[in-house]
Amino acid sequence: MIKVYSPENLVEAQCLKDLLTSRGIFCHLAGVDLIGAMGELPAIGLLALYVDDADAGLAKALIDDYLNAEPEPGDDPEERA
Repeated sequence: MIKVYSPENLVEAQCLKDLLTSRGIFCHLAGVDLIGAMGELPAIGLLALYVDDADAGLAKALIDDYLNAEPEPGDDPEERA
C-alpha cells in the first residue's frame, strides 16, 4: 500500500475515503485512533489515506479533482434565498 494523501481533518478524510471506495478503490484511513490523543500529539500529520500501489494513480487523480472542484452556478444556497 502507498500513501496518497494526508487529510487535514477527520471530516475530509472520511469524505475522501468514501469517494475512493465508491469508485471501487480499497482505501485504508490511518491515524483515526490517534485523534483522541491529540492533547499529547502534534495536531497535524496524524491522518493518511493509503491505497494499493496499482490504484495510486487513479486515487490521486480523484483526490485532485475533488480538492480542485468548483461549485456549479446556482449551487450556492445564499443565491437562492
